[in-house]
Amino acid sequence: MAENNEKNIEKSKDQEKDVSDNKVKELTVEQKLKETEDKLLRSLAEIENQRRRFEKEIKDAFEFGSFNFAKESLAILDNLQRAKIAIKNDEVLKSNKDLNKFLDNISIIEKDLISIFEKNRITKIEAKGKKFDPNLHQAMTEVEDDQSEVGTVIQEIQNGYMLGDRLLRPALVAVAKKKKPKNEEKKEEK
Repeated sequence: MAENNEKNIEKSKDQEKDVSDNKVKELTVEQKLKETEDKLLRSLAEIENQRRRFEKEIKDAFEFGSFNFAKESLAILDNLQRAKIAIKNDEVLKSNKDLNKFLDNISIIEKDLISIFEKNRITKIEAKGKKFDPNLHQAMTEVEDDQSEVGTVIQEIQNGYMLGDRLLRPALVAVAKKKKPKNEEKKEEK
């Protein structure tokens, strides 16, 4: 009987061990399930982030893919405007009776080019009389001027342009600064 009791005690211990092993196995399965679920959620989040990145890149490519072409096309407009001014100021051409017809044709081409730019979201930055903004303007010089507020753009040297909401080319400008008092000018001369 003592042997039976010992066997029963051993069986009971083995059964308890089996039950505790099963609980450990169940916990491990639950842990594995949670780990797998966590990995799955992270993978789905990563895929979603990548999808958003790709969508943004595609949108940017459609909106700003022509950025370099647009930037280089501005030179055409600049040269056309310079040519118009040079022709108007040329003494030999001023006496030509057909000068105004020629200038009218250049103006038509200029307006067409500006119209094409506007259709493609390329807009001129209005700078003259505005407060200097380093995000839109590039200061080329400061000019002493008591008529204008300090930091105001008083002259546009070259027009600036935007492509949508991106800066295509900053406006090159002259900015107003205060005139120096006469006594400071004398000190600088010495």
